[in-house]
Amino acid sequence: MYAEELNAMYLGVSELQLMENAGASVAREVVSRFKPSSRVVIYAGTGGNGGDGFVAARHLAYRGFRVKVVLVGRVDDVKRPSSRTNLEAVLNMGESVEFVEAYDSSMLKVENADVLIDAMLGYGVRGNLRQPILQAVEVFNRSSGFKIAVDVPTGLNADTGEVLGKAVKADLTITFHKPKRGVLANPEIAGEVKVVNVGIPPEASMYTGPGDVFLVVKPRPPKAHKGDFGRLLVVGGSETYTGAPALTAMAALRTGVDLVLVAAPEKTAYTIAGFSPDMITVKLDGDHLTPDHLETLRKFIDRSTGVAIGPGLGVREETFQAVRLILDYAWRRGVPMVVDADGLKAYAAYKAKAGSPTVITPHMGEYRMIFGSPPKGLRELALHVKRQASEMNLTILLKGMVDVISDGVNMKLNFTGNPGMTVGGTGDILTGIVAAFLAQEAEPFKAASAAAFINGAAGDLVASRIGYHMTATDLLDAIPEIIEMCRQGEVDKLRRISLKPGRPRVAAGLK
Repeated sequence: MYAEELNAMYLGVSELQLMENAGASVAREVVSRFKPSSRVVIYAGTGGNGGDGFVAARHLAYRGFRVKVVLVGRVDDVKRPSSRTNLEAVLNMGESVEFVEAYDSSMLKVENADVLIDAMLGYGVRGNLRQPILQAVEVFNRSSGFKIAVDVPTGLNADTGEVLGKAVKADLTITFHKPKRGVLANPEIAGEVKVVNVGIPPEASMYTGPGDVFLVVKPRPPKAHKGDFGRLLVVGGSETYTGAPALTAMAALRTGVDLVLVAAPEKTAYTIAGFSPDMITVKLDGDHLTPDHLETLRKFIDRSTGVAIGPGLGVREETFQAVRLILDYAWRRGVPMVVDADGLKAYAAYKAKAGSPTVITPHMGEYRMIFGSPPKGLRELALHVKRQASEMNLTILLKGMVDVISDGVNMKLNFTGNPGMTVGGTGDILTGIVAAFLAQEAEPFKAASAAAFINGAAGDLVASRIGYHMTATDLLDAIPEIIEMCRQGEVDKLRRISLKPGRPRVAAGLK
């Protein structure tokens, strides 16, 4: 839900608009069930859910209801700009809305009314409730009146339905945009469930955006240890190509994976090690990958949480045979894989169903080589990608002016990126980003969707600073900047950098 809200805001739907629509929908439901002059008491928290309650209070007061708002917290604790804006409106409604602060448990009392509205906490709650919210929930449940929960009953885990110590027991839950699994899983707490539209466009779930990145970035607790955020093996390089696997490895490090090893032919490995002290290499005998190297690579695959194979490998027949053996072994071991570049040429000759989570990242020429010529038109192409992904048990990230991502069930389009990214190496960067998220246990479709957005947005950030005269290495420093913008919800910055108007109208039929 938060991811789709972020994506909607990235598309230009403000949080203030979403909050207005949410609160107004709650008020409409009360108006449809109760007569004006009924008494309504709204328990509001200091976050976004409370903001929805403030909006509902304003609309109900206009309709002639007797409204009281109990802020469970202090006015100064309402920091979220959209919630603050709506709180200030309520504070200025001294004649039509009674308002009290209840920042201590002793300040809360039973409020009997015709309608009680729970707008204390929303879908983001995880741990057990603390005071004064805990006392507010107990008082709310003891009060008499028809009880309405806004989006999620306070104290209910929106994902699992678990009660977090105590929870509001609602007669009606008005949930926004889509039903929450936890709400549906616990009808005794949620009561009647009504799903209402708050104006999130369908493109928020069909196009990649900052919300997709938010979903896959792992939080880093203070007690984290080396290796907690993935151990990636990159298999690539040859006597001709040294830069490709290095770019993949550096991009993975910039994305946040803890450890990256690059397995490459001996001379190539020494060259890669010289690029940066961050490069750890596994030196393979000879000047190209061969089937004999599997014996050496097995122990490294076993220790890895993800493998990327292909960048710079070359196109020798025995290299293709080696790729097939490595894929088979990694799939048997259940290790997530990313296959790109020359690895895709090897896969085209092999073309087996994936045996573990696997993402392939072809451009159109490589896609044709593997799956044949797709139909023209973006909508038809996207559906073709979805069918091929389903048949081969893969996630496909088809690179292009508009990237198409599908795992055979889900589908997304990515619009970030620019013509400056035709420079060599940007695909290797993308491979490293996908691999980093896979190595951190992200689902393949989510990893690929987030990576496509980050890679393109990093290129857009570079272009905003130096124009289209970029190299692939320019993207490396931009990757963490983009990730942080997404993680912090800085949608205005992202929109200025990478959102382009006039996108192709391909939405119909893609779900």
